[in-house]
Amino acid sequence: MKWITRARVKVDRVACPWLIAKFIDPAAEFLFVPVEQVHETAVREGATPFDCDGNELGHHGGECSFEAFLHKYDLMKNPALALMGCIVNGADTDNSLHNQPEGPGLKAIASGFRHLGFIDDHEILKREFIVYDALYQYCRDKTQNV
Repeated sequence: MKWITRARVKVDRVACPWLIAKFIDPAAEFLFVPVEQVHETAVREGATPFDCDGNELGHHGGECSFEAFLHKYDLMKNPALALMGCIVNGADTDNSLHNQPEGPGLKAIASGFRHLGFIDDHEILKREFIVYDALYQYCRDKTQNV
């Protein structure tokens, strides 16, 4: 399946593809286009848009797109993913919804990835997925003792 979002990924637009690839659609194909081309390209390519204004898999209320995926695909029952959603939210928003202490650290790491000279968004995903793999393991550890 094809998934589409805005180009120049950071935090939520890396976390969502990680979640899609690991838990929703292992054969996912990701498209990154300028914001003004998302809708048109989504229709033309038959792609599902995410983390863009006006779509189901975007920000709603204080929740980020990662949390929209967790709700839509019934992944909130996984305590590690639920905690991860709070952390991603804290990195992608003003962190007032969950006040997650790890959020600013993830934001700093994601910001740093944008300055490492990777050639495109696909390269950033390839390199940054390890951060989300590690974050998921951290969340698993934190929620196993709850």
